[in-house]
Amino acid sequence: MNTVSVQNVSMRFGDFTAVDDVSFTVADGEFVTLLGPSGCGKTTLLNVVSGFLQPSAGKIEIGGVDVTFVPPEKRDTAMCFQSYALFPHLSVAENLQFGLKQKRLPAAERKQRLNDVAEKLDLVAQLEKLPNQLSGGQQQRVALGRALTMRPSVVLFDEPLSNLDAKLRESVRLEIRKIQADYNLAAIYVTHDQGEALAMSDRILIMRNGKIEQSGTPTEIYNFPQTSFVADFIGDANILDATIIGQESEDFWRVSTEIGELLVKSDTPPIAKRLKICWRPENAQFGAGEMNSIEAPITHRAFQGNYTDLFIEMNGVAQRVQWRRSHLEDITSLSMNIRPEDIIFLEAMT
Repeated sequence: MNTVSVQNVSMRFGDFTAVDDVSFTVADGEFVTLLGPSGCGKTTLLNVVSGFLQPSAGKIEIGGVDVTFVPPEKRDTAMCFQSYALFPHLSVAENLQFGLKQKRLPAAERKQRLNDVAEKLDLVAQLEKLPNQLSGGQQQRVALGRALTMRPSVVLFDEPLSNLDAKLRESVRLEIRKIQADYNLAAIYVTHDQGEALAMSDRILIMRNGKIEQSGTPTEIYNFPQTSFVADFIGDANILDATIIGQESEDFWRVSTEIGELLVKSDTPPIAKRLKICWRPENAQFGAGEMNSIEAPITHRAFQGNYTDLFIEMNGVAQRVQWRRSHLEDITSLSMNIRPEDIIFLEAMT
């Protein structure tokens, strides 16, 4: 078992706490993403797991072995950085074998590992080239291959795709996920890109101010955010202040909001009388409905290709909806409804 176990880890720099009492595990073959805005502590936490930083408190175990104070080169991990960190004077083949030579592996085994990784990453035709002769995507594959030739149990990614354009990012992230699955590696991936996190992860840890705000599968995080921060960070969300008026029937609550009274259907009851609620723009149902009907003028529109963002205003409160129909030009107001099951209870208001 090569499970990674992070236990009550904190990392302080003087009076500043970058990571605050964080615990989680990563199982064999699991792809876990640390997601959050800049400064939330995700890269610091990754550096603690890798051994580049020693935690102020807590413990790191890999495969059941305490590695908290073990240096990076003696941990069964490999890091793939945001900057490719390739040796510019070495060929692709030499870059891929660099770590193996440092470990003094026999030439035959180095060649076997080189050929294996080069084939999987489609780098066979590039082996004799220097890094500056490669595209950004090819350089990223070399950086990934250099990590994989070490045959680590755990591979760590620090925003490895941030230097690539959008189209290339999509292609390379699919390659990373496939290779990680092929090798059955435990993976910890750091990003601030929600699209990457949703597309690649088995589990997402949303970080905020050095803590884990919410943990779950991509579907759980997106469909059942627990706080306004998570709802707003993952996808788009219309967030409202609400006051519980009463429970109408099992799983149905009526609430008062800035845009009027709404009916909410929830399997779990609200945690407070005054709390936040949210609904996703893509869940707007166009046309009048029996419940939660809304009519409002369109104040702004933004074409997004396969849909158009429409901004509407109700009682001075702006809300966003996604319009996926044609013939939009002559529409100046919307008649719509929100299904009670599409409204989510969030945290209590302070």
